[in-house]
Amino acid sequence: MQKDELLWRDWHPVMIVADMAANQSYQTTVLGVPIVYSRDTQGYHARRVQGDGPCAIKERYATVWVCLSQDPLDFFAIPEFDEPDRRVLGAGSIRLHVSGLRAVENFLDMGHFPYVHDGYLGSEPYTEVLPYDVDIDPQTNEIYARNCRFVQPRASAIADKPIDVSYIYRVARPYVTLLYKTCVPAPDRQDVIGLFVQPLSEEWCVAHTVMIYLDDVNSDEELRKFQQTVFGQDLMILINQVPKRMPLETRHEVPVRADAMSSVYRRWLRDNKIAYGTYSEPETATAGA
Repeated sequence: MQKDELLWRDWHPVMIVADMAANQSYQTTVLGVPIVYSRDTQGYHARRVQGDGPCAIKERYATVWVCLSQDPLDFFAIPEFDEPDRRVLGAGSIRLHVSGLRAVENFLDMGHFPYVHDGYLGSEPYTEVLPYDVDIDPQTNEIYARNCRFVQPRASAIADKPIDVSYIYRVARPYVTLLYKTCVPAPDRQDVIGLFVQPLSEEWCVAHTVMIYLDDVNSDEELRKFQQTVFGQDLMILINQVPKRMPLETRHEVPVRADAMSSVYRRWLRDNKIAYGTYSEPETATAGA
């Protein structure tokens, strides 16, 4: 596999479907490549601004996706999306001055819950991240973190008291991650939050959020407001990341036990030959070399 072959064959999100107007052209970039896309009565259309040939484009999971390759990968599966009692809502798209890989890694981090999301996803003095299990599915090459637990004062828009929340994190693609968490009204099932990140360039991205919820109490606006509030609390962390790109070598940022997901994610990126959006410090020449 060549470097970044997986990224070039992958599908990348460009817009939440509900935010897209018909018969209007939109311009954006994917992996630094300028593209134009639109939707009309004949369906979706996309092409590169420079050069010839169309881009692959399709709607999936309430999101519009583009692939730059003529040999695109199959889509990852989200079975919950097809369950008829689910509410599927876009929770906004935010442009961030940071590598999309950094945005994914922040989404995977439970350690910051009590400090950044105080009163929502965590609270002091309950700051410990309990041990959890991380593995890579050999069939799908996806990362799963299971048995994640955290006491949360307000786990969702429908929660009215603190609960012990169970999490499963899933990294389906380098820029796609999903969170499965305890559903307050249906404890035997899970709500799903998808973070679909569009890599504009190596140091800029757009984070598109989709909620796949079981909630017949809150309005669409209330659900979106809750999720946007939580994501908004992360903005200062994300925009202040240095370097903007993701360091893959452990000498740059030393992980601790709570960072098990991050460590596996970075190793998985290396194993899949992902270089776009990453940072490697130049080797220093030794004396006399």
